[in-house]
Amino acid sequence: MGNISKLAIIEDGAQIGEDVSIGANCFISKDATIGSGTAIAHGACIYGKTTIGKNNKIFSYAVIGSIPQDLKFDGEDVELIIGENNTIREFTLFNPGTEGGGGITRIGSNNLFMGYVHLGHDVIIGDNCVLANAATIAGHVEIGNYVVIGGVSPVHQFVKIGDYAMIGGASAVAQDIPPYMLAEGNRAKIKGLNLAGLRRRLDRSEINLLKRSYNQLFRSNRALKQSAQELLDAQTDMHTEKICKFILDSTRGVPFNRSSTC
Repeated sequence: MGNISKLAIIEDGAQIGEDVSIGANCFISKDATIGSGTAIAHGACIYGKTTIGKNNKIFSYAVIGSIPQDLKFDGEDVELIIGENNTIREFTLFNPGTEGGGGITRIGSNNLFMGYVHLGHDVIIGDNCVLANAATIAGHVEIGNYVVIGGVSPVHQFVKIGDYAMIGGASAVAQDIPPYMLAEGNRAKIKGLNLAGLRRRLDRSEINLLKRSYNQLFRSNRALKQSAQELLDAQTDMHTEKICKFILDSTRGVPFNRSSTC
């Protein structure tokens, strides 16, 4: 058993794993499950049906699993699921799902959520993401893997952000951002490829193929979805295929200017 403060409030029924530490003045719901090795600092609150995996670090005054900020919510059985090895900093707010969105907010593993980050209801986030201070994610947003969202950046409800994308600080994201892209501004538009992030994960030949595909998609005179379908039909590399499928599936549209360069 880990170090659990006598001043913590843990309701009967909560499932607490091995080597879990819980600080003073924490609250743990009867329906919560806390995975082994997780550390919850003083003053943090875990509400509702919240499942937290192994080795997470939850800092002071985080509020995890409190009811959705949705006027339609009427006490339905909803859930928040968090993976492993996440760092959740001070004053963050994570909401569970709603009946209209499938009932689950789902967070992956190895993510960093800096102070004051808000994750709305029915959000889905992959692995290895960084959300900087006061990033505000509205309901039903889907964020892929290895995504970086700059500080004080709101993301509109139902927006999708693809793998390896980066959103600049103080941006306002109202449309879908495809994988591998760098976007910024209010309203955010694609400025090019996320080259700094890609150089950490892909080799030069893969990046060169992405540069060529980027120019065909975003610097041609054809409609974006037409260009995406043509590239997809040409049986391109797997990274370009991922971008093209994302564009073709987009319902909110992709924000860019024809003059964008990478």
